[in-house]
Amino acid sequence: MTTSLERAANISGKVRIGILGCAKIARRSMAPAIKQLADRFELVAVASRDAATADAFADEFACEAVTGYESLVARSDIDALYVPLPTGIHAHWIGQAIAAGKHVYAEKSFASNLTQSADLVNAAKLASVALMEGYMFLYHRQQTVVADCLREGAIGEMRHFHASFGFPPLPADDFRFDEVLGGGALLDAAGYPLRAVSHFLGPGLQVQAATLRRSAAGTSLWGSAFLANNHGVGASIAFGFDNFYQCRCEFWGSKGKLTAERAFTPGPGFKPRLLLETEGNVIEQLVDADNHFVGALNEFAHAISDAECRHRHYDQILVQSRALGRIRELADIATVKAAGP
Repeated sequence: MTTSLERAANISGKVRIGILGCAKIARRSMAPAIKQLADRFELVAVASRDAATADAFADEFACEAVTGYESLVARSDIDALYVPLPTGIHAHWIGQAIAAGKHVYAEKSFASNLTQSADLVNAAKLASVALMEGYMFLYHRQQTVVADCLREGAIGEMRHFHASFGFPPLPADDFRFDEVLGGGALLDAAGYPLRAVSHFLGPGLQVQAATLRRSAAGTSLWGSAFLANNHGVGASIAFGFDNFYQCRCEFWGSKGKLTAERAFTPGPGFKPRLLLETEGNVIEQLVDADNHFVGALNEFAHAISDAECRHRHYDQILVQSRALGRIRELADIATVKAAGP
């Protein structure tokens, strides 16, 4: 067994990582992926505000249980933290982690607004620590196959990109409906198609119009947005918590259309389907199964070790946060105008 003294010295050379919170995604997906990458990561500990919850998680994944987030952040034998906490408390805990010199992989959305994101990115730059926002789908081989198709001209010149991610109603007591915790479809479901826009079309697109439907309590339930650049290419996204299930990206070109199904949530054993439609022809391709959680962790390790990669993720966090804020701003303006005098 590795001693605390050996861990403090980091003799193994692995990234020693802790998990800040026992969220479902941490237990179901991220902790198994960390254990799978035993050559790059060592899962040291998991923290919960409840001792029994931490103990159960730790027993399952052969790591230490810690009661209280503060205790985990303060540990000297941890290099990085995975943060699956609700968005509304990210600014505090990511800030604490940065102050303690920890690299941070945080679930989306990274922060509640652009001001928080910018403050955290600036602090991370000063501390020379990596930050990464948890859009794992970007590291599935499906995205590579799509990019290859586009680069090879399978649909001709790009004319429009559309992405949608929405699902049936969540339980009424789900934390995603709690505005204080950063709830709402905008900071949750919208992030996926929005991140896909900048991934495939570049960061230069600007949000031109947006809509949001809110609950009586003010929580965003569903919405849409239109983005455009200076080259005549537009993009639209649609998202929601109260929708017929959609999880796809559509690339419409001068000669054809490419559709990527299950674009955001393909499980490790699932083979997502691509459809290429051209004049009088439809080609279907099943992409090999892949674990995008493993891919994302490999990218995180790269960001930790490589300054250029680290700064690329700083920029991506800010582009994403700025666009989400603009959607909120334009949607609020549209709502006021619709209400009239």
